[in-house]
Amino acid sequence: MDKQKPKDWLPGLKENWRTDIVSGFVVFLIALPLCLGISLASGAPPMAGIFSGIVGGIFVSLVSGSHLTINGPAAGLIAVVLNSIFVLGGGDAKLGFELTLAAIVIAGAIQVILGLSKAGNLTVYFPISVVHGMMAAIGIIIISKQFYVALGITPNAKTILGLLLEIPSSIVNVNPEVAIIGLSAIVIIAILTKIKNPMLKKLPAPLVAVLVGIVLGYVFDLTGEHSYTLLNHTYKIGPEKLVNLPNHIYDGLSFPNFSRWKEGIFWVMVITIALIASIESLLTATAVDNTDPYRRKSNMDRELVAKGLGNFFLGWIGGLPIIAEVVRSSANIENGAKTRWSNFFHGFFLLLFIVLLPGLIHRIPLASLAGILIMVGLRLASPHVFQETYKKGWDQIVIFLVTVVVTIVEDLLVGVFCGIVTAILIQMYFGVSFRYIFIADITKTSENKIHTMYVKHALLFSNMISLKLLLRKIAPGERVDLKFDESVKMIGFSAIEFLQSFKRDYEERGGQVNLIGFEDLKPISAYYGATRIQK
Repeated sequence: MDKQKPKDWLPGLKENWRTDIVSGFVVFLIALPLCLGISLASGAPPMAGIFSGIVGGIFVSLVSGSHLTINGPAAGLIAVVLNSIFVLGGGDAKLGFELTLAAIVIAGAIQVILGLSKAGNLTVYFPISVVHGMMAAIGIIIISKQFYVALGITPNAKTILGLLLEIPSSIVNVNPEVAIIGLSAIVIIAILTKIKNPMLKKLPAPLVAVLVGIVLGYVFDLTGEHSYTLLNHTYKIGPEKLVNLPNHIYDGLSFPNFSRWKEGIFWVMVITIALIASIESLLTATAVDNTDPYRRKSNMDRELVAKGLGNFFLGWIGGLPIIAEVVRSSANIENGAKTRWSNFFHGFFLLLFIVLLPGLIHRIPLASLAGILIMVGLRLASPHVFQETYKKGWDQIVIFLVTVVVTIVEDLLVGVFCGIVTAILIQMYFGVSFRYIFIADITKTSENKIHTMYVKHALLFSNMISLKLLLRKIAPGERVDLKFDESVKMIGFSAIEFLQSFKRDYEERGGQVNLIGFEDLKPISAYYGATRIQK
């Protein structure tokens, strides 16, 4: 039975302000270094990420469709923004950022339109392995960029592939003092995330890494430009290795430049930002719903509108695009948050800090932030992710690897597109007629609170939206029979994940779900949720 759900809005604030303010403060401690690090990794001014955390917390939380997600800049958008600044600016970082802000404004407006158009089911059209491949590629891109910052090296390569290939030969150029700061952040986060002690586990690892970096910055005198000699090598170090912030918050404002709005490349960036930001937010909201102690469900259409409004506003003031971010959202739940107000408080504390203590941020070494981001990248692209995808079946690892490789060699949008095309080609390889790739053949009958759905030919990521809409209309506590007849050639991996999730959630609310004929189809690997085909 569900716990008594907390009240929302002002009654929720009155009822739960004590727990929400504590959780909001802890999330703020985690968010501060991440907001700064994501800004710098994206090629944007440091204040851009701070603005995003503030707006995502204080404003977007109040109109959001979710209860416990934390809004802010995220690692998943680093590659998108970095590419946009480089491509649109043609090497001029300031111009590129202003043009990217214009793209963010329009992308936000598109998200609002998507939400108002009831497009909260957008993630249905993306195979799970494409999404995981996209995130793994982003992790590799983050590592390829931040490796050099963490070790104080200036790379020669400009492309992601070039940066990866240059890593082995660049080790000899390490700046020892910078490297000590960067490696200390990596070691601290690695140790703190492995600790089982409940009290120590609550320590915000990114903040601890930053504080140690600040101390080491004092030891190495980063505020004054100087040289030092070690083993007959001379190294330069100074304030350029620290975060550079304006003296006042309003000095950090930047404004959009719409001068290239007629060009095709500008609209490619707009679509990429809108698409990736929307997919990541919806996936995070779904994941957070599954861990919400009160089993509340987000309004995904409203979630899109809220993020769109936030991004539209941020584009006008110089902020990075925001999403519902999974790490901070998980920390929010772990620290006892009850309502949307924890998100609000996290944004409020960010604003308070930047107004009262901007000088302290200037003491943060860039290498510390790079070390934090390398650990984020390793989590996204860990060998475990590749191994788990392989276990799910050869079709999933092929889709995953195509997405990863093309994203690294080309860009994110091309990688996602190629991953989707690969998934469709595999569906056709398994005998699914092109006619049923995008349109499912499903009929429904209902009698005495028993709903029977007859599925023919195939159920796939690309055609299951009709089934999802039919299931959404069924009241809780009834019986649903999904019958797969002999004509079914394939039930795709993403469709099976959805069916399992629906069955679990619906039965938790007192209903019954039967998958009839499901076991008659053969899984292509030992993984229970693997793609199933005709025997």
